[in-house]
Amino acid sequence: MKAGRKPQILTEKELVIMRMLWEHGPMFVREMLEIYPEPKPHFNTVSTIVRILEDKGHVGHEVVAASHRYYAVARQEDFRKKSLARLVSDYFNNSYKNAVSALVEEEKISLDELREIIDLVERKNSDSDK
Repeated sequence: MKAGRKPQILTEKELVIMRMLWEHGPMFVREMLEIYPEPKPHFNTVSTIVRILEDKGHVGHEVVAASHRYYAVARQEDFRKKSLARLVSDYFNNSYKNAVSALVEEEKISLDELREIIDLVERKNSDSDK
């Protein structure tokens, strides 16, 4: 990603392409199309999405023979942080407590998982006290 640029929220189709690049490394469009989930889009559609991602600074390419092999420039972690922050801000009044409470209310998180989170927070706090 270009210096100073913050990751943007990706569209669903852009996310499919970025996940491929994060998981599989550099790929040609034809390779992306081979592993693209059904219903598979047209080659030109995938090519257009990749070029949009490149224009946004999330993807780069190298020329191989007469073709382009694309690779992720943006890190998955950058998108994860930005997307989570935006989700919490937009839907949970900027409260992570409200977000976790919603997961509990909808039974999307177990007591064991909550204990693991608490342990993680306690370890993090004890590490920062040192």
